[in-house]
Amino acid sequence: MNTETYLIIAAVFLAAGAVKGISGLGLPTISMALLSLLMSPAKAAMLMVLPSFATNVAQCFGPHWRRLVRKFWPMWACLALLTLFSPLASIEAEGSHATSILGFVLIAYGIWGLLKPGLPEAHKHVGLIGGIVGALSGVIAAATGVFVIPLVPYMQSLRLDKEEFIQGLGISFMIATVALTIRLGATNADELVANIPGCTTALVAAFVGLGIGARLRGRMNPIQFQRALYGVFVFLGLIMTGRSL
Repeated sequence: MNTETYLIIAAVFLAAGAVKGISGLGLPTISMALLSLLMSPAKAAMLMVLPSFATNVAQCFGPHWRRLVRKFWPMWACLALLTLFSPLASIEAEGSHATSILGFVLIAYGIWGLLKPGLPEAHKHVGLIGGIVGALSGVIAAATGVFVIPLVPYMQSLRLDKEEFIQGLGISFMIATVALTIRLGATNADELVANIPGCTTALVAAFVGLGIGARLRGRMNPIQFQRALYGVFVFLGLIMTGRSL
């Protein structure tokens, strides 16, 4: 990597960290969306996993973990298994169409966020529905490096309290990140080691952005910020699908 590439990585993860600092999520989605415009999604995912893991560590801790484990263990188990052993072509495979799939996922996530459709409560059959959601999210994570669909809408449908929701998201993202790291490391170990300087740059920039975002959080209208963010996802998704056609 040359100096320009490191500067681009730093800028992307500074922005992604700031988004996470403001909204509590979005680092993998933002970083994958922006980096995939400049490099292959597989390389972008390698740079994303360490900052995503590190910034989710604190979010995993809290008083609700026993209840969350009882409720979400089928979802988490299926999320990990399908991220590791997806039957579909994964992000690191040639001809996987990862860019176009990621573009469609970003468009779907952005439209969902802009429309905010009323979702039925999914407390009934939470184990079965959670397992299906985890499996679908795992397949999408293996194919794109992004694991927000359908996991985030499903968890929002459960109407958890704020702290429980944040902790549940943190654990979910941690599991997906670890599984994706194992998958990428198993097939691209040499390339993963070669990208350590880039990963370190991404990690430092993400934490700087996280601090900036935390300071900005109280000064911004969260609803307007999220609407703008979802609009950006749709825009980036359209660019990516257009370029992949």
